[in-house]
Amino acid sequence: MSSVLYDTPGPRAKRRNVVFSVVFVLVLALAAWWVWQKMGDKGQLKWDLWEPFTTSEAWTTYLLPGLGNTLKAAALAMVIALPLGAFFGIARMSDHRWVRVPAGAVVEFFRAIPVLLLMLFANEFYARSTNVTSDDRPLYAVVTGLVLYNASVLAEIVRAGILALPKGQTEAAHAIGLRKGQTMTSILLPQAVTAMLPAIVSQLVVIVKDTALGGVMIGYSELLSARQTLAANYANVIPSFIVVAIVFVVVNFALTSFASWLERRLRRSKRGTGAVLAPDTVEDNPAAINGSYGTGTYA
Repeated sequence: MSSVLYDTPGPRAKRRNVVFSVVFVLVLALAAWWVWQKMGDKGQLKWDLWEPFTTSEAWTTYLLPGLGNTLKAAALAMVIALPLGAFFGIARMSDHRWVRVPAGAVVEFFRAIPVLLLMLFANEFYARSTNVTSDDRPLYAVVTGLVLYNASVLAEIVRAGILALPKGQTEAAHAIGLRKGQTMTSILLPQAVTAMLPAIVSQLVVIVKDTALGGVMIGYSELLSARQTLAANYANVIPSFIVVAIVFVVVNFALTSFASWLERRLRRSKRGTGAVLAPDTVEDNPAAINGSYGTGTYA
C-alpha cells in the first residue's frame, strides 16, 4: 500500500529485497559457523563447561538470586521513574516560567550525565551523608542512578508524545470549558500513552540492562555479578556469559511482548465503531452519550 512516505515495491525492488535477505542470512550463518568453530577449537564446547547449567545448584545458588536482584532494582526504578518522568515532562510544558524553567534544567542536567556516574555519586552520598547500611547501599545507589537518568529521558518522551497530538484536541477541550489540567489528564495523556508506549518500553528495557552497571562498579549482586562468581567456581567464563545473555534476552522479550499486547488492547479499546446515534436515541437514552465515548461512536 502506497502512502506519502512509502511506495509499494515493484517487481525489481521485490527481487532485490529477496536477494539482500538471502545474502544477509548466508553471511549471518557463516559468522555463526565461524564462532562455533572458534569455540570448538578453544575447548569452549566441552560438556564439562556446560554441565553446571543442567543442575539446580548453579541456578539456585548464583543465577536466580542474581536475576531476582536485577528485577528488584529494575522494578523499583521503573515504579519511581515513570511518574517522576511524567511529572517533569508535563512541567516542561507549563505556562508558568517558574515551573517550566526549573523542570527543564533538571531534565537536561540529569539526562546529560552518564547513568554509571550517577550511581557512583549516589553510592558516595549514601556512604557519607546517610545511615544506610553497607548491605543496602548498592541497591539504593543503583536505583537512584537509574531513576535520575531514566526519569529525565522519560520526561522528554512524555513531552514529545503530548506535543505530537493534533492541536485540535486541546482547542476542542478548551471550547467545552475544560481547564488546562483537566485537558491534560482527561484528553491529552490518555491519547498520548498509546503513542508513547513503544518508546517507554524501550526505555524500560534499558533500565533492566543498566542494572548490570551496579554490579560492575559498586558491588551490587545482580545477574552479571552472580555470573562472575559462578564462572570463578566452575571455570566456564564463555558459557556463563552466553547463558546470562540468553536470560537477559528472555526477560526483555517478555517485557516487550507484554507491552505489545497492552498496546494492541489500548488501541482496540479506543477504536471507534463508526456508528452514528440518532437524535431520538440520544433523547431516549442519555447514557448512550457516555457509551459513545467508550466505543468511539458519535452523536
